Amino acid sequence: PNLLCSDWFQVDRTEVIRSSISPVFSKVFTVDYYFEEVQRLRFELHDISSNHNGLKEADFLGAMECTLGQIVSQRKLSKALLKQGNTAGKSSITVRIDDFFSKSDPFLEIFRVNDDGTASLVHRTETIMNNLSPVWKSFKVSLNTLCSGDHERELKCTVWDWDSNGKHDFIGEFQTTFKEMKAAMDGKQWECINPKYQVKKKNYRNSGMVILTMCKIIKMHSFLDYIMGGCQIQFTVAIDFTASNGDPRNSCSLHYIHPYQPNEYLKALIAVGEICQDYDSDKMFPAFGFGAQIPPDFKVSHDFAVNFDEDNPECAGIQGVVEAYQNCLPKIQLYGPTNIAPIIQKVADSASEEMHTKEAMEYFILLILTDGVITDMADTREAIVHASHLPMSVIIVGIGNADFSDMQMLDGDDGILRSPKGEPVLRDIVQFVPFHNFKHVSKNRNILVHPKIHFVIICSHSHCWNK
Repeated sequence: PNLLCSDWFQVDRTEVIRSSISPVFSKVFTVDYYFEEVQRLRFELHDISSNHNGLKEADFLGAMECTLGQIVSQRKLSKALLKQGNTAGKSSITVRIDDFFSKSDPFLEIFRVNDDGTASLVHRTETIMNNLSPVWKSFKVSLNTLCSGDHERELKCTVWDWDSNGKHDFIGEFQTTFKEMKAAMDGKQWECINPKYQVKKKNYRNSGMVILTMCKIIKMHSFLDYIMGGCQIQFTVAIDFTASNGDPRNSCSLHYIHPYQPNEYLKALIAVGEICQDYDSDKMFPAFGFGAQIPPDFKVSHDFAVNFDEDNPECAGIQGVVEAYQNCLPKIQLYGPTNIAPIIQKVADSASEEMHTKEAMEYFILLILTDGVITDMADTREAIVHASHLPMSVIIVGIGNADFSDMQMLDGDDGILRSPKGEPVLRDIVQFVPFHNFKHVSKNRNILVHPKIHFVIICSHSHCWNK
């Protein structure tokens, strides 16, 4: 009603039911409910003759007035019909709430329907709190994950009303395909259907509409694409020459040169290096050492050239690195501490220089072989955060049986690595693995999975692809 003039405005009317003294109307009225307002309602009952449909010529049987709040609180409200202030005989009218739509906290899930009929969750949106018209954030998902590359594979989408106790309320669902989604340029939309309501309610249409405003395919080049396009891998080796490895002349030392078989350092070097060298055009690998006293003054160095040529630390192939390592051992004194920040920074400087001076992309992989926990953790974290902005990955291989638990922090698998000042890495560039985890030939290639992914990501960000 308009309270200023006490006029009533017709909102809607039911269908006409012929020849019935106890009509049950199927028409559903939809109204907005506001808890903070008094919303007065008036229901009128009219008897319309078979020859006329207008209310002016119909017989007024009575009316019932109430508030929407009364209906909401009682769920089912029955009141006597009134006519000119008096009850209209024994007649009454009953109003029932079929659905009470408060503002929901919706989120959407997308499932891929597999060949065996099972469904795999592909994506879950964020929850939009207290909203009946949510706009979820855009997201990226690979075609393989979404539909196994099959554009016509069935996708099942469900919408839920979030509940803090974990028992989310089902709103509705619909089926589609990626082929249909690609039509989103025209504002593709689907009816969100609750099957339970569809069966129970005669006039049920849907529980809302889901509209997809944008869908596009972004081509992500593979590792092979970048290699074929001229991108090069620059492989650098850094070897731990600290005293904790043991005297190289002692057969118990990790650096002991056995006449018939390689030591642990050489095994790890060969396992990773032989894979990387296939992607390096000149097969020249810089090799550095850290933690040793070196000639001629035997001061401790943490980034010396293993071939003792500081102007040209490169070795010809993995075999060249092996020979430089074997020739280096008798000339140095193993010492300490185990600082790796200087060598990370050295390679990062090279990566930064190449990134700003060359057209073709070069990606740097630093292999660090060490037998113990590093002693410059703060500086190392700082160096890694800096390097995460560059085309570079770091593989740290733990040699021997030391406790490497503290090294897992650098890997980033247990949380985002941050510098001592709190700056997070731009991307996870470090992979740490104890050598005994990949001694067997069948596992050697697994260690390069992370650097390969880093390589594709950094190339994509740098627009280095040469078409």
